[in-house]
Amino acid sequence: MSEIITYREALRVAMSEAMQKDERVFLMGEDVGRYGGSFAVSMGLLEQFGSERIIDTPLSESAFTGAGIGAALNGMRPIVEIMTVNFSLLALDQIMNNAATILHMSGGQFHVPLVIRMATGGGKQLGAQHSHSLEGWYAHIPGLKVLTPATVQDAYDMVGLALADPDPVLIFENSLLYNAKGALERQAEPLKIGKALVHREGKDLSIFTYGISLFKSLEAAEILSKEGIGAEVIDLRSLRPLDDETMIRSVRKTHRVLIVDEGWKSGSISAEIMARINEQAFYELDAPMMRVCSAEVPFPYAHHLEQAALPQPEKIVAAAKKLMEGI
Repeated sequence: MSEIITYREALRVAMSEAMQKDERVFLMGEDVGRYGGSFAVSMGLLEQFGSERIIDTPLSESAFTGAGIGAALNGMRPIVEIMTVNFSLLALDQIMNNAATILHMSGGQFHVPLVIRMATGGGKQLGAQHSHSLEGWYAHIPGLKVLTPATVQDAYDMVGLALADPDPVLIFENSLLYNAKGALERQAEPLKIGKALVHREGKDLSIFTYGISLFKSLEAAEILSKEGIGAEVIDLRSLRPLDDETMIRSVRKTHRVLIVDEGWKSGSISAEIMARINEQAFYELDAPMMRVCSAEVPFPYAHHLEQAALPQPEKIVAAAKKLMEGI
């Protein structure tokens, strides 16, 4: 039986249930305890589990991420919360040179079962330093898994899937989704890491996306349907690994591709997706692939400029129509 809860609550419930089931699981990060988390995700967990399992850390991402790696190496199942994705750059050495590599540098002897959660994305007028979408950067790194839950169900499921994985998993939570409500089925069999999900069937073009852009793409698909264009909308769900099989199957069905990515175009995950389709299904394409990404600028603070810099449904609709020209 499903219940309607927020994305924020889904994450909290998933962490609470995990800590109840496994005493090795604990949460650490800035303001996760007494304050309840910068985005209120961990509200109430300190009272439930105490300060030995809900740990407020100093403002040093490198230090507490490194501590999480050490705990994981010693049999614990840490969840490290980094407030926003830009702060993760302060821990990049720990993430890329330690968490992602220790298994391989130890000849397969030492796994690092570490989960790192962080908020990502723009749209809240937080300025250029706090509006990044860098999940595509992290998807470049072998040894990591990169998850991008868009729905309440995935927010809940992916915490458990990440904790069950023997290797480091990064979960990117778009900050605009925390208040979003959706259905949660706690007893449902979770869709595995690395599997994309078709949210809307279509015959004319494929839209590949993730995170909050899923809902913008679904809105655009509804608009397009009223004009006789059937857009298939696919939530990638994870950026590493990518589900090539589902993507290529959709390309062979629709023969047109539009990628919606809140990251910048240059060196982006959208560029990687285009390259993979080009390598595996070039002759299935009836038109050049297109993408809708954020503007190549540091994010503006002014609301109207910020919104203009982000992918929006009207931009997706316009790109889709351009793809359909000539039919």
